[in-house]
Amino acid sequence: MSEKIPVTVLTGYLGAGKTTLLNRILSEDHGHKFAVIVNEFGEIGIDNDLIVGADEEVFEMNNGCICCTVRGDLIRIIEGLMRRKGKFDAIIVETTGLADPAPVAQTFFVDQDVQDQARLDAVVTVADAKWLSDRLRDAPEAKNQIAFADVIILNKMDLVSPEELREVEARIRAINPYAKLHKTSRCAVPLDAVLGRNAFDLDRILEIEPSFLEVDDHDHHGHDHGHDHAHHDHGLKHYHDEEMQSFAFQIDGEVDPARFMPWINLIVQREGPSILRSKGILAFKDEDKRFVFQGVHMILDGDLQRQWRPDEKRVSKIVFIGRNLKEDDLRSGFMACAANPAS
Repeated sequence: MSEKIPVTVLTGYLGAGKTTLLNRILSEDHGHKFAVIVNEFGEIGIDNDLIVGADEEVFEMNNGCICCTVRGDLIRIIEGLMRRKGKFDAIIVETTGLADPAPVAQTFFVDQDVQDQARLDAVVTVADAKWLSDRLRDAPEAKNQIAFADVIILNKMDLVSPEELREVEARIRAINPYAKLHKTSRCAVPLDAVLGRNAFDLDRILEIEPSFLEVDDHDHHGHDHGHDHAHHDHGLKHYHDEEMQSFAFQIDGEVDPARFMPWINLIVQREGPSILRSKGILAFKDEDKRFVFQGVHMILDGDLQRQWRPDEKRVSKIVFIGRNLKEDDLRSGFMACAANPAS
């Protein structure tokens, strides 16, 4: 596992500050070398001219259309990079501001050569504190970028009042309560906040939302959209996004893989277009390693990772973020995968 090259996908709506963050990463004295892949909307790669003259290599994908074309481009570039392994420590993919991050993230699951040699470390979204609330109303891509994020850099906080900052943070949390959030001006964040996050480890979520595993007992009705799954203790308004939802479920014990694997495959085949992200850490019956999985729409990837530590409680937890998800179906389906179902 440790031999795989970590890849950070850097996304965010037009003008949020992605290039500022990239320049900061490339110009700081950190002793690491990065290969940078820039996807620019349009024929001419403007962003490339904005990137500081670091000795990192920058590769461009100049088709602008973020879809399977990009995936093919990305696979070719990464495969080319892998032939020069040892020349860099990590890869950063900067997507155009109009991009839905899904196809870029999917690249790391659909191509076996890429999957064997690279791993998606985190999706990092830069959000503009001044304009994000407007973009969430009129640009579905901006909402997707927030929902997909493992790390959110809420930038330009110096341009808004404390009240406006609380408002935009609450809107972000309504869409994605689980991402690590950093409030910044000029993308001034420590490098380790962005890189080397191994953010698909759900343990990270507990840093942000220690209470998210405390499952509510009351029922949700059809018009409820999971707004009380984010527990705020610092005066944020409780928004709930009518369209985007996030649900987390936990089994206090082991899961039967013979039940879980068919169930999760069925869910992503049936509901995949509605599921932006899914991830989980599971204690499988008769298995001393943790099973970790993550998914993007209909594509799933999972394997056994480190051993459960002696002091760790063997619990199984999963998260879904998406649109129009059926919370009760997901919960009851997952609970039925318990190795020792509650009678």
